[in-house]
Amino acid sequence: MARKVIDEPSEDVVANAKRERAAKRNPFSRIALFMRQVFAELRKVVTPTRKELFSYTVVVLVFVVIMMAIVWGLDQLSGLLVLYVFGTPGV
Repeated sequence: MARKVIDEPSEDVVANAKRERAAKRNPFSRIALFMRQVFAELRKVVTPTRKELFSYTVVVLVFVVIMMAIVWGLDQLSGLLVLYVFGTPGV
């Protein structure tokens, strides 16, 4: 599958990264750079609407219930298999 243009970083981002990498920084300036980058990424975050949040919550809950049912079923099956192989206790 071909990469989309949106997946590739822009030239200015690459140039800034190379320039920053080339400059030797002390630990405090590296921490400050990291924090600036964190805040820049946080500005890109899009908060879901109430409808989207409800939809995502329902999807997660349904998935968890399905996974619980699968694990419960496998647990019951393995319990029956163990009883079949080793017999009932106390007999």
